[in-house]
Amino acid sequence: MDICKFLESQPSAIRSIEMHTAGEPTRIIISGYPTLEGATLLEKRRYASERPQIDGVRKRLMLEPRGHAGMYGAILVQETELTLSGEADIGVLFCHNEGYSTMCGHATIALGRFLVDTHDTEVFPRRQSLRLEKDSHETLTVLRLHAPCGTVKVYVPTTPQGTSDATKPVRFQSVPSFVSSPKPGITVDLSSEIAWPKLLGSRRNGNDSLSITVDIAYGGAFYALVSATELGFTTGLRGSDRDLKEIAEAARILRIVLNKNPKARESFTHPEEQDLGFLYGVTVIDTDADEKHKTWVCFFADEQIDRSPTGSCVSAHVPLAVDQGRLLMGEWCSYDSFLSVQHPGNAFRGRAIEKIENTYVVEVEGFAHYTGTSTFSYPQEQVDTMGRGFELRLSVS
Repeated sequence: MDICKFLESQPSAIRSIEMHTAGEPTRIIISGYPTLEGATLLEKRRYASERPQIDGVRKRLMLEPRGHAGMYGAILVQETELTLSGEADIGVLFCHNEGYSTMCGHATIALGRFLVDTHDTEVFPRRQSLRLEKDSHETLTVLRLHAPCGTVKVYVPTTPQGTSDATKPVRFQSVPSFVSSPKPGITVDLSSEIAWPKLLGSRRNGNDSLSITVDIAYGGAFYALVSATELGFTTGLRGSDRDLKEIAEAARILRIVLNKNPKARESFTHPEEQDLGFLYGVTVIDTDADEKHKTWVCFFADEQIDRSPTGSCVSAHVPLAVDQGRLLMGEWCSYDSFLSVQHPGNAFRGRAIEKIENTYVVEVEGFAHYTGTSTFSYPQEQVDTMGRGFELRLSVS
């Protein structure tokens, strides 16, 4: 018996395509995931998260030993209420170390490339119905991706051979995105017992308040946006590795405080869908005077750190910048993560292309690349007590 062929041939095996966008992985699950019940995609998301047997598959794929602390997944859903109505080409559920997200920009960029490149009709039954747009500069394949937050249009540069063009960025148009916190943001007070050292050190005067002002905005998921300076980190994201650990701890505490604050909770209540109403991430913005280039780090789900510039946070930030007069409609802003800023050519770009009442449609672009394929055995061997998934975390101190 050849063990490789044996594992790959198991009917319960889970197959994936592995990609990354600016260093952030996307594990695209193309077959083997359990059937998800529900009439709508949000119902399928709820079904997956509420049933331990199914959510256990997510844990096996995202956590160690198959994954790691920063793993991110995209589960293809071939049939949703919007594919049946002709409003979308395929659905997707995004997943991470904690559960299932409602939107993910970096994974959408990766999915754009893969869904153009695959011609497997079991994986993507509607592949041949994708529309092409041509102009004098390029040919684009247009994909309508049904995410839990709504339909996201994806535009994929395409070669004459019909494959995605890795030399050009994929771009997507967000669901209606908006600033949800009142001007000039939400101020929360912290006690000295829970405040982190850098915040205490920056407010040495006994009369200085341990208060922090944050903005909350929606780009398919809700984000709290706050400057590093506001958190007491005067060197921003350019400090030592220890500073990044301290920033992560500050973001963790801030998220807890915001979730306990009634005014803040109102700001991450979705006006239409209860399932979309939660604070997904805290994004700490570097101290930088350049309004057309931002560097930040996003902490999302269960303290997961986004290696990429976080495409759905770009969708959330652009409306804030436009409302504050720091960006014009149609004007591009570049976004780097703490990691991509060290590797030129991996920034995302975002701009507002349409205003609909108090919301904006934001266009985001970036590059995604293939890293391989995987076949995972499931269920694991009965004597494997660690195969269900585990996390190894380092403390801040």
